[in-house]
Amino acid sequence: MTDPNDQVIAHRFRGFLPVVVDVETAGFNARTDALLEISAVLLDMDEEGYIAPAEQLTYNVHPFEGANLEPAALEFTGIDPHHPEREAADEREAMTEVFRLIRREVKAQGCTRAVLVGHNANFDHGFVMAAAERIDAKRNPFHPFSSFDTASMAGLIYGQTVLAKACRAAGIPFDNADAHSAAYDALRTAELFCAMVNRLLEVGAWPPEGH
Repeated sequence: MTDPNDQVIAHRFRGFLPVVVDVETAGFNARTDALLEISAVLLDMDEEGYIAPAEQLTYNVHPFEGANLEPAALEFTGIDPHHPEREAADEREAMTEVFRLIRREVKAQGCTRAVLVGHNANFDHGFVMAAAERIDAKRNPFHPFSSFDTASMAGLIYGQTVLAKACRAAGIPFDNADAHSAAYDALRTAELFCAMVNRLLEVGAWPPEGH
């Protein structure tokens, strides 16, 4: 008999709510380099226990005061932080709204807190935590050090660690021309994470024996 708890996302991830995050930045140092884009994707679980991307929230972000802008990083992402049509939000506003959305979903799903899912998750997690510290966020919903890294997961399951190659191995279309925007990469990462989690269900490896 199927345990109805197995179709509850909080039960599947030990009380955590996985939230897929991608950031675009002006360098590699989370404490000194600007956060320029952030996108968060929430996940839903259906009655059979399969997860899928749901709501997504994305912000272009103004560099914080005194932030470093590495020319090589800006050239790589193609982001002009000062473009007049960029419609960027203050970092405090963007992070506050992202955290509010996630806290709402944590409560709605009966979870204890969120856990960040990212492709090379340590990078995204570092920038999220540094931004939370800069704005003195009192209710950061993310676990302070745990995360799910889809690069490691994809390396194990598909033998690919690059996002584009891992997505293609999973049968997920990936357009390199759209890559390196937080909104696009977060959604593709969410689809990849869901594909890998759902594959365990499809092959009978979840729930584990004795679970």
